[in-house]
Amino acid sequence: MADPLFGIHGKALELRSQRLSMLASNIANAATPNYKARDIDFQKALSDATDGMSAAQAADAHIGYRVPLETSLDGNTVELSTEQNQFAENALRYKTTLSFLEGRIGTVMQALKGE
Repeated sequence: MADPLFGIHGKALELRSQRLSMLASNIANAATPNYKARDIDFQKALSDATDGMSAAQAADAHIGYRVPLETSLDGNTVELSTEQNQFAENALRYKTTLSFLEGRIGTVMQALKGE
């Protein structure tokens, strides 16, 4: 069930934060032999999180391994350009969600002050 004040945006922010961490881990392990790049299916995780599951549980339930376009000799599935693009897109969406929540909190604060 969505939060009455913030809607789905609070859960979305939590999931985006977890996804940023996972994508950063992929980038950090780009040269690690046999490392398997992982990602969260954000839409499915958000759906579960809004249906009552915690954001952490929803993220864990929808972690998958990324299938590389080209195979690597050392078994690593990280494609740096893909990970960087996914990270940048997710960071932008994180910032957008955060800005929305900051605006919502500002509105609530104004209402409480009677402005």
